[in-house]
Amino acid sequence: MSPEAQEFLGTFVSESFYYWAAVFMLLIHAGFLAYEGGASRTKNVLATMVKNLLTLASVGLTFFLFGWWVYNAFPLFPVTGGILGPWTNPEANETVAAVMPYVEASYPWSPALGPNTADHLTGVFWFAFALFAMTTASILSGALIERVKIGAYLILSIVLGSFTWLVGAAWGWNAFGWLFTALGYHDFGCSGIVHGISGFFTLGVLLNLGPRIGKYDENGKPRPILPHNLPLTMVGLMLIFVGFYAFLAACLIVLPGYEAGTTIYGTPMTLASIGVTTTLSLAAGLVAAYISSKADPFFTISGALAGIISAAGGMDIYHPALAIVIAFVGAYLMPKVIVFVERLGIDDAVGAVGVHGFCGLFGSVIVGIAAAGFPQGDAVPPINFFGQLLGAVLCVVLLGFIPGYGTSWVLKKLHLLRVSRQEEIEGLDIADLGVEGYPEYATMSFVTQNAANRMAATSVRGSSELAAE
Repeated sequence: MSPEAQEFLGTFVSESFYYWAAVFMLLIHAGFLAYEGGASRTKNVLATMVKNLLTLASVGLTFFLFGWWVYNAFPLFPVTGGILGPWTNPEANETVAAVMPYVEASYPWSPALGPNTADHLTGVFWFAFALFAMTTASILSGALIERVKIGAYLILSIVLGSFTWLVGAAWGWNAFGWLFTALGYHDFGCSGIVHGISGFFTLGVLLNLGPRIGKYDENGKPRPILPHNLPLTMVGLMLIFVGFYAFLAACLIVLPGYEAGTTIYGTPMTLASIGVTTTLSLAAGLVAAYISSKADPFFTISGALAGIISAAGGMDIYHPALAIVIAFVGAYLMPKVIVFVERLGIDDAVGAVGVHGFCGLFGSVIVGIAAAGFPQGDAVPPINFFGQLLGAVLCVVLLGFIPGYGTSWVLKKLHLLRVSRQEEIEGLDIADLGVEGYPEYATMSFVTQNAANRMAATSVRGSSELAAE
């Protein structure tokens, strides 16, 4: 085979790999749509699902306009350099010169994102990262169901999905990122950078949004608000699992000329190891949550996701047996964290703070213990506990909780965050969309109308009987 043919084949394989990985990541969003729709009550099911659909639009467009640039422009800021953009001189130093081609390819006007104008790979990288961004925003979505205004949610999804997590990814999930190069931070599967940031961003929003009407009694004790369709929620989570196999596969660097995949940190990694470790983490998480929650169906299936997230940070270097232990611990603690958060008066409708926030933080910090001393290349510190702890805390607090709380606080002050009491009681399907998700089922309007019809029929029969007498 000629060198030209080998190059073409290598490019085609890489292009196809990222393209289909990103396509399968769309199953995450089909899963979130079903998961959150099932977790809502019948009066809110359509509004919940439409909100998930609009996440693809809000984050997809803004990721093209500025999110992709944020990832490539912020890796040196503020420790080893400034924000990189059209104003940056690539001759400033060798590092800037190395980063600038990626920055220039990420401008929305870049030929690299146009049809048939540049290489075959930049566009599919954009596609895969865009799905990462949409997933990050969708984690926020479920916790806010049944009372958030759709406009407020879309603003929050843009802040999280197209900015804050991308700053974290630029710092700690980038070959040039200062958390990696200066501290040795390692987060292969984005435990802290995706899940930790989104979970703590969600926590900040929930503090301003407040609980659903009726969630707490007069003594502040939480009442259960059960999903209207738990089987649909469980099917949604199964779809999310499938999408996460693709998500983790897309964390590999598969480029022409590479005999085996490597991670974004330059450590060796294969699809085989992802298949083994992800499956074992999922299985261990199911068992742990089943035991911890005493067979609660919702917690049990959420445990699979909690297990994957807990092990994701070091999935490229963990022995499978070690991944089982880490996944088990994270998933076992997850239901207890969710219950604790609920008792604090925070109404997290789907447990996002526990599953994503806690397990993401745990999964990133535990790398510093379980993989301490692992070498990461020349001039890069080996994996260490201090680097993992500092990197994780910076992510979840500076890029997660503070932006989530601050943005939602501004929206609350402008009376843009939460729907009115009347709309919440009536249901967002009617208030937002003017239609019901299950018009033929026993929704509140159906029950009310049926009761009125029965009363009218009784009244008519009574009048007829009196007239007959």
